[in-house]
Amino acid sequence: MCFRMGSLVFWGQIVQGLEPSGLTRLNRRKIIVSFGVVLLVLASAVCRADPRTTPNCQKVVLLGEVNEGQKWSERIGEGWVFRIIPIQPAQANFSGWDPVVDRDKAAGFPDALFVATPLYDSINEHEVGTTFELRAQDAIGWNPRSFHLLTDPALFRTSQQHFQHMNRNAQPGMPLSAPAGKQKPASTGAAEQLDAWLTEPLHRSSAGQFRILDARLAPGTSDAAPFAENWALALPPTPHTIEPVTGPSSAALGELHWLRFSVTLWLPAAFKSPPELHAVRAACAG
Repeated sequence: MCFRMGSLVFWGQIVQGLEPSGLTRLNRRKIIVSFGVVLLVLASAVCRADPRTTPNCQKVVLLGEVNEGQKWSERIGEGWVFRIIPIQPAQANFSGWDPVVDRDKAAGFPDALFVATPLYDSINEHEVGTTFELRAQDAIGWNPRSFHLLTDPALFRTSQQHFQHMNRNAQPGMPLSAPAGKQKPASTGAAEQLDAWLTEPLHRSSAGQFRILDARLAPGTSDAAPFAENWALALPPTPHTIEPVTGPSSAALGELHWLRFSVTLWLPAAFKSPPELHAVRAACAG
């Protein structure tokens, strides 16, 4: 599996552009260490055969829509379910959804998409919402979004156990989605151990893309965070409808009321997806 190097440039800009007034909840040291491992894993994958010339994956496209506070799900095969679940508003009036990949019988946090899509303690492509100081219009403008997922149940269990061991705040029995923007870093000195086991899940993960096709939102009234200014400018090409905010306490960041979306998955060639998903052989994506 090879990876698009453009995404590395994007995350390099994110890490370099963190402002003290922005993502103050981040453990910068852990982010930089984990980012380094991601770079090494992805760079090593570039040396493999070019997937654009070899149809060694099966491509599946899911379509759906979801209202604020509601869930959506689709079985993708071999006991796996792709879910869209609402971000818990907590005390910060967060709005939006988390794409989640888990077993038919939910195995808890972290799910197979979260654990394969670092960075864990930062703004991340797998969270479509008003977290980490993103406004509603910024979240919609960040489109499409890329992620990775695990499809090997044994690797998922092992990775989940390692994550739970390294992150003292991620215990068995937690909900599928950790409280938005509240994931805490592992204990001091654990970053290197975290990266040691992170290499294999990243290396064996499958690629996916979440694309917003239409949206209804109440834009936030606050200024865009420095790292989100380009996403705010990218909003117009995505079809959307502006609606009034439903609660004054969420006016600053705005609200996401409804999404219509597509999810594209590049699964292993031998993966047994349901016939109704009409999987096609295709080159693997990064």
